Amino acid sequence: MRSRHNILLAAGRAFAERGYQAVTMHDVAELSGMTKGAVYFHYTSKESLAVAVSTAFAGRLPAISDAVAQLTLPPVASVTELMLRTAAALRDEPLMKAGARLQIERGLIDAELPLPFEDYTALIATWLRGALTAGDLKHSTPPEPLARVLVSALFGTQLLSWTTDDRTDIIERTVEVLHAVVPCTRDPRHISPYLREASTAHEPARTRPRRPAGHPVT
Repeated sequence: MRSRHNILLAAGRAFAERGYQAVTMHDVAELSGMTKGAVYFHYTSKESLAVAVSTAFAGRLPAISDAVAQLTLPPVASVTELMLRTAAALRDEPLMKAGARLQIERGLIDAELPLPFEDYTALIATWLRGALTAGDLKHSTPPEPLARVLVSALFGTQLLSWTTDDRTDIIERTVEVLHAVVPCTRDPRHISPYLREASTAHEPARTRPRRPAGHPVT
């Protein structure tokens, strides 16, 4: 229902901007343009809203992964594309911003939140393993721990980018992570289409190229 989705988006904006503890159901009602009673009709508590936002965040990651997989890029380019699209979503989408913040604040929430990174990390490990097999990747770290390092670095990067620059430089920072951890991502053969689009337009990495396919309309 549209009203339920509007409430979810309003909660996402509130959690992203203020954090879980500071947000009230009244705040969500005001942001959504609905009555407090209507908010409670759809979500019985602030905890249930946090779970719903976190579930949307957890569901968005596989949607981004599926969109990248459909491009059938070489493995290293797939990893780069996935991480850059995820970074852009963390910069642009309220529910992604909120979901990332709620993961940090999960100890403050009296509810069980989904763990969103397991399948995402496993997919990166699969692509890295394929790159090793194809001879495109030479790395002393095995695919599984290397994937964990990349995912940890990405979400650490988004945190630093958020606190210092409201994530406006998250693409640039993510490229730095990729180049430092997986140097072969510098090779033009492995360039991400997302990054190529920005380069073709003569834009620096921190600017916002056109939203890639699979980006939701909110």
